[in-house]
Amino acid sequence: MIYGYIRVSTDKQTVENQRFEIERFALSEKMKVDSWIEETISGTKDYEKRLLGKEMKKMVSGDVVICSELSRLGRSLFMIMDILNECMKLGFKVISIKDNYRLGDDIQSKVLAFAFGLSAEIERNLISQRTKEALARKKKEGVILGRPKGRTSAKVKLSDDKDRIILWLHEGRRKSWISKKLKVHRNTLDSFIKNRII
Repeated sequence: MIYGYIRVSTDKQTVENQRFEIERFALSEKMKVDSWIEETISGTKDYEKRLLGKEMKKMVSGDVVICSELSRLGRSLFMIMDILNECMKLGFKVISIKDNYRLGDDIQSKVLAFAFGLSAEIERNLISQRTKEALARKKKEGVILGRPKGRTSAKVKLSDDKDRIILWLHEGRRKSWISKKLKVHRNTLDSFIKNRII
């Protein structure tokens, strides 16, 4: 399948220019866009939480994603590289019209995929290193890190449901019924009742 991907940041922006570019490109390449992925969302939002990520889960090897330019995929270079790397790993082809990129299963794409993967790994290591350094500095300054020993978190899973749980227990509802209603494991509910209600 061939997908046309369109993203705008605000509802004041128009999708028509991007759609026109993709349709014109598809026509010149004798391609037909089978499905459109359109979303109004910031490019800084993780792609897995966007419509793009959900649609990528349905795609199969050989599918093609056409976008007007790579910046439509994401706002940061690393996010774009992450998306492209994932597409290449799963066997999708990505065509960016303005940037004139065609990423698929050729040797150039494989070299790019390697570069993307390496860059992402370096970025992860840098973030990890900066986090460790910041924590070490705080510790040296005498800041107590983490939760004080013996103290439990003020808010836990089911905290927002406490009143409902109490009401249901008073009504004589079974714990198995409550856990199903709240979509949690029975042990999670038991632990919450024991530590937060009783």
